[in-house]
Amino acid sequence: MNRDRIHFLFLNVGHYLDHLFTLIFATVAALALSREWGLSYGELLKYATPGFFAFGVFSLPAGWLADKWSREGMIAVFFVGIGASSIATAFAQTPLQVGIGLFVVGIFAAIYHPVGLAIVTQRWKNTGMRLAMNGIWGNLGVASAALITGYFIDHGGWRIAFIVPGAISIVLGVLYAIHQWGEITHKKTASVAAASSAPMTADMKSLLLRISAIVFLTTAVSSLVFQSTTFALPKIFDERLQGIAVQITQWLSASGVPAAKGDIATAIGAFTFIVFAMASLAQLVVGSLLDRLGPRTVFLIVAAIQVVFFALMPGLRDGYALAAAFGFMLGAFGQIPINDFMIGKMASGEARARIYGVRYVVSFTAFALALPLIAFIYGNYGFDTLFWLMSGAAAVIFVAVACLPYKLPAPNAAPVAA
Repeated sequence: MNRDRIHFLFLNVGHYLDHLFTLIFATVAALALSREWGLSYGELLKYATPGFFAFGVFSLPAGWLADKWSREGMIAVFFVGIGASSIATAFAQTPLQVGIGLFVVGIFAAIYHPVGLAIVTQRWKNTGMRLAMNGIWGNLGVASAALITGYFIDHGGWRIAFIVPGAISIVLGVLYAIHQWGEITHKKTASVAAASSAPMTADMKSLLLRISAIVFLTTAVSSLVFQSTTFALPKIFDERLQGIAVQITQWLSASGVPAAKGDIATAIGAFTFIVFAMASLAQLVVGSLLDRLGPRTVFLIVAAIQVVFFALMPGLRDGYALAAAFGFMLGAFGQIPINDFMIGKMASGEARARIYGVRYVVSFTAFALALPLIAFIYGNYGFDTLFWLMSGAAAVIFVAVACLPYKLPAPNAAPVAA
């Protein structure tokens, strides 16, 4: 395996861990702390909200530091920092201490997206497929959070779910720093200013403004949809798949699997993992289609999928609920690389990490807003109302994307739009 492949593997594993760490608490809150600490699911969610605000707000300074200092150096800081803060969170004794730990986790988690994606889109060709492959690793991190955390809840306790990935991340950070040491220590030189392009026409300015507005609107709304589904799905399955979970654990126990009969949390985590892992494969198809068809057509398809399956989900249980959840997660995961693809194709290379930083400030701020939204809707109306709201949000995305041009403007116009 050559250096480039090893580097890409490190970046993919980093994306995996980034999403794993940010969603460990989702399963811990749903399946452990609500019982151990005697707090409702809605009450626990407020302690995760500051972490997701940090996840968004600190994306911009992370991108700025990466452009000014070293993108590879910032990735090394990400690995070590998020691992250490996760281990520290495991020692929390109160909900407030958990909230502080998650806030620090969010600060380091904010590094990956603006920095890692800037490296991926600038260093290698076939941007759509590279982003899709990198996105699948991130999605597997989302899926594994529920599976791994559910397992540790049944076998050792929720604290282990923060400690083990944290230790692994620190080791990876040291290995990455060794592998990329030359680039980390290489002093950046001032870039030569690009030659001035011809003045833009009023029509081009209008087009760039329209594309920018659509990118940020769809980023915000799609992030709200993605966070609401990925964070709430363990709790949704805990409520709606109990019948299947009990049947499977009983069958495994009868088949001789030790202690399987009581591993309900593991079964719920496994269902969540299966849905996330299978739905994440949509990104391979999306990545291929982005390189061939462009973002507009692909985005319309995945938005339509979400509208339909979110509208079907209310009232469903067990097998039907599992099938509908797979449908809307297929669309939710499929949309992830599309805005990143557009930014990667249009943004200036020197400012790319900062532009991704702005994109993820919007994205992860919406992530944070999703948590009080889930708590309010779940506490007052239940998950069926959330599904109707998500269907409406996907319809908003569909209408906005329909306003995109069939072809993106030339790259030299993109810095103005950014």
